[in-house]
Amino acid sequence: MNDVKLIVDDIKQGKLKPIYFLMGEEPYYIDKISDFIQETVLDESEKGFNQIVMYSRDVSVDEIVSSAKRFPMMAEHQVIIVKEAQDLTRTIDKLEVYATNPQPSTILVFNYKYKKLDKRKKVYKAIAKNGLIFESKKLYENQVGDWITKVLRGKKYSIEPKASQMLVEFLGTDLSKISNELDKLTSVLKEGTIISPNHIEENIGISKDFNNFELRKAVGNKDVVKANRIINYFSQNPKNNPLVMTISLLNSFFTQLLMYHGLKDKSKASVARTLGINPYFVDDYVSAARNYPMRKVSQVIGFLRDADVRSKGVGANQSQADILKELIFKILH
Repeated sequence: MNDVKLIVDDIKQGKLKPIYFLMGEEPYYIDKISDFIQETVLDESEKGFNQIVMYSRDVSVDEIVSSAKRFPMMAEHQVIIVKEAQDLTRTIDKLEVYATNPQPSTILVFNYKYKKLDKRKKVYKAIAKNGLIFESKKLYENQVGDWITKVLRGKKYSIEPKASQMLVEFLGTDLSKISNELDKLTSVLKEGTIISPNHIEENIGISKDFNNFELRKAVGNKDVVKANRIINYFSQNPKNNPLVMTISLLNSFFTQLLMYHGLKDKSKASVARTLGINPYFVDDYVSAARNYPMRKVSQVIGFLRDADVRSKGVGANQSQADILKELIFKILH
């Protein structure tokens, strides 16, 4: 986020680069920077003649370069946005000659999603020297909660850890989807609101009581009644609670629990740092560690791997609901 802020601040101050090569696995920031350039560099009166949006499936690198070499009309700059530029992977090396000596009055933006240029290539070096290369990296799951907190803080909201975890477990690491849901929340809640699980349930539709976070907690506490209530709810709402996601999250939990057992320093700060979790959730691991010795944790991880294979139709003729019920039974007994 800091890199993005620096890029945006420079653009606001008129410190523009002739080439912006936006690449990487996380499309959210690529779109944000590209959209900001598209919306702000030129005045509305200048955009008609001087702003072009191209789609790489429709143009070649040579055609892009030809457009980039033109001079703006009655404006200081022209802006060219190349969408889905990853489709030019096979021919992107042809950009090297232009990148070595780019047209100063052109702002050429490549949205090169889900891929990245090889740093050893001449084209990479030419763009890095005369323009700007930004790599948008995918966040790990344990980083998304902090991202949510920072985004909301910028909008003058805050969020409870459990509410943040609900979003991550329901939406995964897709920042665009999460951002859309945060926009929904901030559009209906007053500025300064501390977003709670109730707010998530009421406005986004994620149950605050029947979700993977609550299942994980119930399993960790060996709360058989609560765990069975949740998996029965999951069985009735399979589309919103896919088995593959439940197994993945439980596997992450027990893998972290195995790490917890191996820690010499079990202070809250050390556990949170080593496991990559919010300190708020450390007590869940302390409780689970009492219920699941290291040997049992290893056994549970085996159960989870077996359930994962069977959930994909290998060696089993069971419904997803039955696989989950059997899995939870094995874990709890």
